[in-house]
Amino acid sequence: MLLQRLWRDYHNRMTDKKIQRLQEMIDECSSIVFFGGAGVSTESGIPDFRSVDGLYHQKWDYPPEEILSAHFFAEKPAEFYRFYREKLIIKGIKPNAAHLKLAELEKAGKLKAVVTQNIDGLHQAALSKNVFELHGSTLRNYCTSCGESYGIDFIAESENEADKIPHCKKCGAIVKPDVVLYEEGLDDATVNGAIDAISSADMLIIGGTSLTVYPAAGLINYFHGKYLVLINRDPTPTDSIAALAIHDSIGKVLSQIVVR
Repeated sequence: MLLQRLWRDYHNRMTDKKIQRLQEMIDECSSIVFFGGAGVSTESGIPDFRSVDGLYHQKWDYPPEEILSAHFFAEKPAEFYRFYREKLIIKGIKPNAAHLKLAELEKAGKLKAVVTQNIDGLHQAALSKNVFELHGSTLRNYCTSCGESYGIDFIAESENEADKIPHCKKCGAIVKPDVVLYEEGLDDATVNGAIDAISSADMLIIGGTSLTVYPAAGLINYFHGKYLVLINRDPTPTDSIAALAIHDSIGKVLSQIVVR
């Protein structure tokens, strides 16, 4: 017990010093970009994918990676939507301290862009304006034939249909979420916008991601600025090249930053 307490106290002191250093870096920089993953939203109650309790470790008739693929959506849309509604449509969620601090930094002119792998729309809910959603958003849906747009409630309410598959009210074709499935490429305009933002930044803060999902994780190679910072609960392969690596809750860390 004593050793555990001593280790915890030491860890807390080191984290406090790192947060102080992060504050100094943010104060110094004027063009910051944030690159985030699932860990940014877990504090809002959204489960991630790859942790012990994540979606990829839960039992389904098919592996989640297969369910969330383009071929599975085309071949078994009812099963796709059963998983999608239960696991990816989460109502009542709100931005957490990390989302709110990033929006505050943007409003102050310090943060130039958010690049996110998340599909929950929480950055926009926190009033961030310049957000590049690499993997799309559950809030947007479109008809695969005529392109008619639908909101998230349309997908959720379609669960009452006989086949549980949402169909377009205009032409009757199936409606698809505007999310990037496995076997699909990222949107070129979104990727190019993210690259431009990252390549012109003097500070890149990476948070809540293990940096294992490509091609999204490869975008950090376009950063050539002064400070690369990583904030993640667990170590990542990029820790060794970062100017600063903090292993803690991203909401806890960013909530201590003063915007000035």
